[in-house]
Amino acid sequence: MMQLNNQVHDPFVKWKAVSAALICGLSLTACNRQPQASAPPVPEVATVTVARQQVLLTTALPGRTSPYRIAEIRPQVNGLIQKRLFTEGSDVQAGQELYQIDPAPFQAALDNSKAALGRAEANLPAIQSRADRYKEALADKAVSQQDFDDASAALKQAQADVQYYKATLETARINLNYAHVVSPISGRIGTSTVTDGAIVTAYQPIALASIQQLDPIYVDVPQSTTELLRLQRRLEEGRINRDGTNVNQVQLILGDGTKYPLEGTLQFRDISVDPTTASVILRAVFPNPNGILLPGMFVRAVVKEGVSDQAILVPQQAVSRDPKGNPVALIVDAAGKVEQRMLTVDRTIGDQWLVSSGLAPGDKVIAEGMQKVRRGAAVKEVPFVAGQKPGAEPAKAAQPASKSN
Repeated sequence: MMQLNNQVHDPFVKWKAVSAALICGLSLTACNRQPQASAPPVPEVATVTVARQQVLLTTALPGRTSPYRIAEIRPQVNGLIQKRLFTEGSDVQAGQELYQIDPAPFQAALDNSKAALGRAEANLPAIQSRADRYKEALADKAVSQQDFDDASAALKQAQADVQYYKATLETARINLNYAHVVSPISGRIGTSTVTDGAIVTAYQPIALASIQQLDPIYVDVPQSTTELLRLQRRLEEGRINRDGTNVNQVQLILGDGTKYPLEGTLQFRDISVDPTTASVILRAVFPNPNGILLPGMFVRAVVKEGVSDQAILVPQQAVSRDPKGNPVALIVDAAGKVEQRMLTVDRTIGDQWLVSSGLAPGDKVIAEGMQKVRRGAAVKEVPFVAGQKPGAEPAKAAQPASKSN
């Protein structure tokens, strides 16, 4: 018992006990002084306020160019090609001679017809005089009626012979002219299927060459009947109008994506539906003075539908898709919270969507910052500026460098 009391009253033991108590007290104080977790900041989003506006609606349709006029050159008489008088692939003018067929047999036929006509015309006066005399003699009963009838018939036959040989002469002259094969139109001529010395026949199935007029040029564009009916329904409902809009003007996008510098004119819309494609053909005429457009090129024609006075446009990045593929958008309601809207979109116009339903004027659509918000969450709005993310400071103008002394 005396030994235990001596250990308790030992100064070294007391110092150790006091030190342990101080360490525990300091540890508890440090634990109580740890900072509490702060609330997360309100996310910032960029919004676009929806407003109705007037928009010109257009449709880009694929099409193909075709020549304004095309002429297949065929001979109109039989004969031997003496010479080809054009350069393949060159531009030719209407009336320009293309081939020379040997004219000798046609010249001989012409001379023969001239001689036959001359002989018939030489016999006509004598027969005419005889008929006149028989007519006078018949009045005096100097000749019989039969003699007069014979003389009158001979006169008519002689007159008919003159007309026949005149027609024969004209035919020979036409055939001689056909020996010179000329171009019926102005345009660009292709390759020749015959060479000098070839024998050709009149109206043969194989053309000697083809000429295509390229200025102006046609652009044929198929339009589906579904699109055509939808356009007619919109016009009837008054959703679009064509007042003050020249819907006959058509623009053209070339195969490399560049815009054709000249506008065309919509000439007609076919009334027959192609049963294989369920489409009708729109034909437009484009000027082609520089020969940029060639037959058979694939192009896109931008056709004007009309003007929508109550169109709603939102940036494309403001519209996303739900798991079912339906277009949706996030808006900020009056309480400053995020709300989701189901949309019906029509088409893209530039970098914006044309919205048919789901939005109303005054709605604030989130265009930037959608990834960091969820439905029902409170957000902070800032105006949407294209190309600038929310929360980013606007770029400062560069200051000129100060000159050192």
